[in-house]
Amino acid sequence: MAMVTAETAARGKYDVIVVGSGAGGGQTAYTLSMNGASVLMLEAGRRYDPERETAMFQTPEMAPLRATSTPEKPFGFYDATVDGGWQVPGEPYTQASTEKSRRFEWWRARMLGGRTNHWGRIALRNGPYDFKPYSRDGLGFDWPISYEDMAPYYDKVEMLVGIYGANDGLENTPNSPDGCLLPPPKPIVSDLLVQKHTAKLGFPTVACHRAVLTAPLDWKNAPAKLHPGNAVAQDILARDMRKRSPCFWATPCGHGCSIRANYQSTTVHLPPALETGKLDIVTDAMVAEVVLAKDGRASGVRFVDKHTGASREARARVVVLAASACETARILLNSKSAQFPQGLANSSGKVGRYIMDTVGSDLDGQIPLLENLPPHNEEGASGLHMYVPWWGYRMQKAHKLAFPRGYHIEFTGGRRMPGFGTAGGLEWLSGGSYGAKFKEDARRYYGSFLGFSGRGEMIPNEQSFCEIDPQVKDKWGIPVLRFHWQWSEHEIRQARHMQKTFADLIESMGGRVKGQAQTTGDGAIHAGGNIIHEVGGTLMGSDPAKSVLNKWCRAWDVNNLFVTDGAPFPSNADKNPTLTIMANAWRVADHILERMQRKEL
Repeated sequence: MAMVTAETAARGKYDVIVVGSGAGGGQTAYTLSMNGASVLMLEAGRRYDPERETAMFQTPEMAPLRATSTPEKPFGFYDATVDGGWQVPGEPYTQASTEKSRRFEWWRARMLGGRTNHWGRIALRNGPYDFKPYSRDGLGFDWPISYEDMAPYYDKVEMLVGIYGANDGLENTPNSPDGCLLPPPKPIVSDLLVQKHTAKLGFPTVACHRAVLTAPLDWKNAPAKLHPGNAVAQDILARDMRKRSPCFWATPCGHGCSIRANYQSTTVHLPPALETGKLDIVTDAMVAEVVLAKDGRASGVRFVDKHTGASREARARVVVLAASACETARILLNSKSAQFPQGLANSSGKVGRYIMDTVGSDLDGQIPLLENLPPHNEEGASGLHMYVPWWGYRMQKAHKLAFPRGYHIEFTGGRRMPGFGTAGGLEWLSGGSYGAKFKEDARRYYGSFLGFSGRGEMIPNEQSFCEIDPQVKDKWGIPVLRFHWQWSEHEIRQARHMQKTFADLIESMGGRVKGQAQTTGDGAIHAGGNIIHEVGGTLMGSDPAKSVLNKWCRAWDVNNLFVTDGAPFPSNADKNPTLTIMANAWRVADHILERMQRKEL
């Protein structure tokens, strides 16, 4: 089993079909195939091999336009998203409103590995409060599971993927057991400065948790812990772990990683899963609908072979959707039949409802203390070494803040690789300079900037959902999504608080805020979808009338249909969702294996 054609897949018979190859799909396929299940993975995008295609050691001046952002490559020339983005040619989506604040911008990565090739690698555990938010403040929904249910799977994912970080014992920021985390990289000068001044303001700055190898994986012990009693899986994983090298700080993670030091499903999940001989992968396979058998069970999926335009059908005992939250909702809404005229698994009417993104707000500043620093070594990960976890739980519980849910702070600084805009836009500091004075200013200010980004929890609301557009179809003839979106006052107030906090921090360092902090109105908050933390749309719950899935992420209406991407999330904590997607996918895959062994699937 390996990379196969659409025609070959259509002739096969599998235990499980997994739609999507990102964090959820990759983890699901890994767990199932490593335990002996035959799996067909269908990916809508093209084949991608990071070992062969990553632009390692490539610096900005070697690329067109100094590698800067373009409409085709909004995150720069070297970004690993080789196909996809905010707009995908021939695959539109529509907006229900023309108001800017009511738009949802949908990022899609059409490539093997999906968004795991693009993400920032921040891998934070949800805490106990994050699984029971409704019980704390009466807003949104509780998860039908607890932190204790998910914790063993966080442990597994951290050991498999390789997450750096530290245990700080902070409220609702869980520690990991010994042996789960790799050592974090050392703080750089700007990290230490932020840490000093956040302490003065009453909140902590600690080591971030990111999916990057800072040391070799424990290939001697981890495989037995991850796959007890499975000698074949242990052997495959031990050999694969030895092929992954620790990062040597030479290429930004967002470019991809040919030495497999960072987490992409293409560097972590898929290589060992393919080695089992139990996984077939078809790329350029655009899934249109889940096919239902006469007995009401899913018999497989119908997909379009993008190479030929032909419609094909693949069959399996179990179907798992992990196509990304909104794409999964789209597939279900397009899977209409006499039994499900409003879309498959939609007896509750909740498919596509309660989509969420992360609340985002940014502010930059210039810090005179960091000017004209002597050259020094700031080697380390291209992303965060440290971050600020949310510190206001007790204030919110006592109703001392004007918003009910929290945020964490990500920040960037230091003397990074010079790029297209390194010395651009200095006029607000220099008043405008030329020639020798401009060169002097460029050297003076290089490395003296700090950028702060808040990433906060959104509470699900009735006004944020996706549905099928009644008129528009994509180039494959599949009806597309139409988005409705609205930030509530909770999120808008949270973003204003972010702006004030950032301004206070910058000023406490003796710095200058670039522009003006947006502490009134709704100008502080990013557009929906902009943070690319899309979750919700097929919520899990305890009541079939109010949710799409049960606690095992199985559709209430279809006994052998599961969802393992971010769509089941009943809430979207301030912690970036990827680690929780993987942990939940492993949990659900274990459940599928147990039911298959009992002949229930």
